[in-house]
Amino acid sequence: MGTTTKTLLTSTAVALCLSAPALAETLTVTEATEAAITDALAAAAASDSASTVVLAFEGDVEITETLAYDGQSALALIGNGQTISTADNVTPLAATQGADLHVVDLTLAGPGSWTVQNRGDMDGAAAKGIFVDLRDDQTGTATLVVEDVTVRGVAGYGIHISDCTLADECGGGQTGDGDGSDAGISVTLRDVTINDVGNGTFDGDGLRADERGAGGISALIIGSTVSMAGADGIELDEGGAGDVVATIIDTRLVENGAYCTPALFKDAIPDPDEAEFEQGAAAEADIPGPVTGTPDDTCIERVVDLHDDGSVEAYEFGLDLDDGIDFDEGGAGSIHAVFLRSTISNNLDEGVDFDEAGDGAIDARFIDTVAEGNTDDGYKSSEEDAGSVTGLMLRSSAMGNGGKGAVFEEEGDGDLGVTAEASSTANNDDSDDTGIEAVQEDSGTGTLKLTDSDLVDGTDLDGVELR
Repeated sequence: MGTTTKTLLTSTAVALCLSAPALAETLTVTEATEAAITDALAAAAASDSASTVVLAFEGDVEITETLAYDGQSALALIGNGQTISTADNVTPLAATQGADLHVVDLTLAGPGSWTVQNRGDMDGAAAKGIFVDLRDDQTGTATLVVEDVTVRGVAGYGIHISDCTLADECGGGQTGDGDGSDAGISVTLRDVTINDVGNGTFDGDGLRADERGAGGISALIIGSTVSMAGADGIELDEGGAGDVVATIIDTRLVENGAYCTPALFKDAIPDPDEAEFEQGAAAEADIPGPVTGTPDDTCIERVVDLHDDGSVEAYEFGLDLDDGIDFDEGGAGSIHAVFLRSTISNNLDEGVDFDEAGDGAIDARFIDTVAEGNTDDGYKSSEEDAGSVTGLMLRSSAMGNGGKGAVFEEEGDGDLGVTAEASSTANNDDSDDTGIEAVQEDSGTGTLKLTDSDLVDGTDLDGVELR
């Protein structure tokens, strides 16, 4: 059967569509108005089958409320280079019932100018660019595909797909709370630009996926740029048994993580910002308490370690800045990541930060990829428990990062094997002999193999054999 096309011009046309939902397969919007798009989404939601909404009009549209799709069948929203913008703290596009969503050739723009001093979360939730919220009873794989799209100027996440009952309060992948459905998450970005998002709320990432149920997360990101996100450029958080599997190709992650602007908070951090004590020497009342009175007190981290008798062993304060790309896996699953011809530069914390806790492993491969000018480590892969760590740097570099050039560490019983071939490091960590750090702390083997590589700032090995 051929596709039936319906042009939505009036509320009468919408009523006809709603009365015959089986025919509402392709909906063509010819009016450049918020109402016309809203009506098309409502008609698509009433359909029993997958729907395509085509924005065939010329010109841009300003909206005052979220363009919400509350159907469960798949939706494709096809633009023609238009900009859908809002002057308010409003999420431009949301799929509220976990439908597969495909967005093509649009710009979704918030008002911008968000900062820690001009926050979008002060009057409610910080708006996102695109939001997909999975149902609690969802199964299979929820799929989000975004192509030729720009997202900019929203206070919260640029793109967020969530399988977490606590929504924005879900927290990080290893330590976060909340439950999720049995569904997995699949995200594809092709030729997507995410810029100046997440600067109006704490932990506002460019792309964020939260998975708290039995499923995993898969991501394919090609030819895209994520820059100036307030928190991580990309954060994938998997808190259960599933894997995080990601392929990043021809992509730039640049200048992310500065919501907690250092200049605004430097005077609020206690001096000294860290200290250690013998057992019985200091109680919690004797050390600085949580910092208050700043533009956002959550920006300042306070970590306190105690001796067995309850006295303070150590404390440390620090500013919560964020990474270019951050993967967290907190259950039995693993992290598998491949970077090809990508650049991770000038992010306010690590360039790449992978953390796996549980029985899973980390397999991280960087091919023809550059990490440079990041405030902390260029590449970091840390496995806390019994899984293995496999790392490859092939024709890749780590230059001028504030921490190590690359870190690969296995803290449990697994093996560690890292290969650097035709790769280079220089000027990392103030040239303090830390081009590559490789650590195997427990039982298991550790090897670092160097082939035709130039590590100007050397290696730092612990439990690892150099080959």
